Amino acid sequence: MKKLILFIFILTYGISSYGYTLITDTVVKQPVVTTLSTLDSLKQQLQLATNDTLKSNLYTQIAAEYLKYDNPDSRTKRFYQSQALNYSYLALHSYSNLSDTAGLCTTFNNLAKVYRSQKKYPQAKWFILQSNSLSRAKKDIPNIMASLIVLANIKMEIKDYSLAMRDLNEALKLSIDNHQPKTESKVQESYALLYTHLKNYTKADIASKRHDFIEDSLLKGQEVMIAKAQDSLQVKKKKYIP
Repeated sequence: MKKLILFIFILTYGISSYGYTLITDTVVKQPVVTTLSTLDSLKQQLQLATNDTLKSNLYTQIAAEYLKYDNPDSRTKRFYQSQALNYSYLALHSYSNLSDTAGLCTTFNNLAKVYRSQKKYPQAKWFILQSNSLSRAKKDIPNIMASLIVLANIKMEIKDYSLAMRDLNEALKLSIDNHQPKTESKVQESYALLYTHLKNYTKADIASKRHDFIEDSLLKGQEVMIAKAQDSLQVKKKKYIP
């Protein structure tokens, strides 16, 4: 049933991208970017791959490289987006056949990212909701929280502020209950944006300061850990010096 739903969605939303998978590699001259050598290497591995699991992982890795399309050149950006969709749909089909839920979640997240950047919000919402649903079934708390934050930000962009608030409230509770300060920091950052949209600048400022405080605490914690590791290394060196 899930595969049928997935197939129907691809026919509805993904046909323009999925239907010409890989063709644009030969039609459009690929831009010279820092990821080009990595892409060439991954595509060579893909040509040699015979294992379906390996192919799925390579599709995902290639899509991840194409997701690095933060480029001021709009033509290059569109090309990268189309290729990210192409390889993500290949991965989606493969992971679905393998019943690989972790791979499906990753691919749903990637597709949501591309469609959101294209401002195709119905598609973006659909994919991130699939990621969230699978994560809940697996009790994958980190991805539940991550997908809720993405979902809230999408809802902010379509001005659905009340539902965005609901998603952030749930993500905040999960981050606190599971002692995930890095995620809480991201939630607070999204709260600041939401309250700014709502013109509640006092609460936006509180959320922003909470975000900064958590980030500062995490940085200091890392510095303490590095210092302790360095001290431990020095002690070991002295111990073994004759």
